[in-house]
Amino acid sequence: MEYDVRTLDPNHPETPAALLRGYLEAVNRGFHLVRADSRGEDVWLSDVRGNSARLHGAWLPEGSYGSGPVPVATVTSWDGELNTGAEVVPLHMISDVTVAPSSRRQGLARRLLSADLAGAAAAGKSIAALTVSEGGIYRRFGFGPATQVTKVEVDVTRRFAFEEFSSSGRFVVLEPAELGDVPSRIFAQWHATHRGSVSRPAGYSSFTHGGWDWSEQAPSKKMRAVVHLDADDVPHGYALYEHGGWGDDHTVKVRDMASVTAEGELALWDFLAGVDLTDRVTATVRPDHPLPWALVDPRCVASKGPSDHIWVRILDVAAALAARPWSADGEVVVGVTDPLGFAEGRWAVTVRDGRAEVVPSDAAPQVSLDVSTLGSLYLGVTTVGTQVAAGRVRGDADALRTWAAMSDGGPVPYSLTSF
Repeated sequence: MEYDVRTLDPNHPETPAALLRGYLEAVNRGFHLVRADSRGEDVWLSDVRGNSARLHGAWLPEGSYGSGPVPVATVTSWDGELNTGAEVVPLHMISDVTVAPSSRRQGLARRLLSADLAGAAAAGKSIAALTVSEGGIYRRFGFGPATQVTKVEVDVTRRFAFEEFSSSGRFVVLEPAELGDVPSRIFAQWHATHRGSVSRPAGYSSFTHGGWDWSEQAPSKKMRAVVHLDADDVPHGYALYEHGGWGDDHTVKVRDMASVTAEGELALWDFLAGVDLTDRVTATVRPDHPLPWALVDPRCVASKGPSDHIWVRILDVAAALAARPWSADGEVVVGVTDPLGFAEGRWAVTVRDGRAEVVPSDAAPQVSLDVSTLGSLYLGVTTVGTQVAAGRVRGDADALRTWAAMSDGGPVPYSLTSF
């Protein structure tokens, strides 16, 4: 069957409204969400228009049984930013990868993703990223897990106490709608200083202000907000949270939390632990979160993970490697294989004073790896030695030691953004 493959521009006045509604229905169906009502359509349109998103889709051919405005496959992309640890660079962000159960194994995801990545490469983007619902699919497209998260459940009964830390400043509890620009300002400061941080899509504003819960496809009715102010009474951090209620579930669930300092985040934990009728607090945190180390009893924190979060795909090896931090001087010729061809080649990487010069090379590679492994190494979530042990990096022993010394090190990458 010859599918009708096209890209919708949600900002173009002549894009049919029926096709936009059909696209949203395909996405919601693909992620098993409820059907969107008019409010959901408006929130989604505001998001994709605010992102200037590209809505790639495949439709059944006109006249065939089942054809209509709802596509059988989707891929959405837009332009964002990534903090590499050395600088903030343009990022090609991808989401909403769906294929209808009736149209699987016909190459539609590969066709849409490959075309989208080709467009990103042609536009000069050096890095793409996505999050995944299934971990066994995206290496074939050149993506590798590049940041991780840990889920924690914290016992905040009498056992919960800090060893040395005590919070300063003050807290103000607000309705999310009253937060104003606090979430965006705090996140902007955090994003500028944290390796692995990904910029937030336009739709995050609806979420942080309680206007829309994407998982429920409705305005959030349970979420509360707290703002932490520093000694100068300036907003220093915030948290969005939900309480399980008056029944048996005395759990506070953190939906979002950000602070400009680690001390400020511990202060927010201190506040949440003190919410009335609360026995436990659950949250998603960075793998090296300091909370258990700050407590008298670190076993108050039960952790699950780490698990993968952001997956990175290198499109331009020279530009991407030149934009990341490096830990030691050295020279290595690296060979990269790429099933889609964008990053295929051999590259001479020369590091001096923490920055790299990367140029194509005709020399035999001293270190060899595929592009998905390069994506995993890019932000430092894993080490060269670990990938050698896993059989994903190969090469001369001396060159591998040099490459590890050059590449490894730096802060653990982490993103507060999911998309």
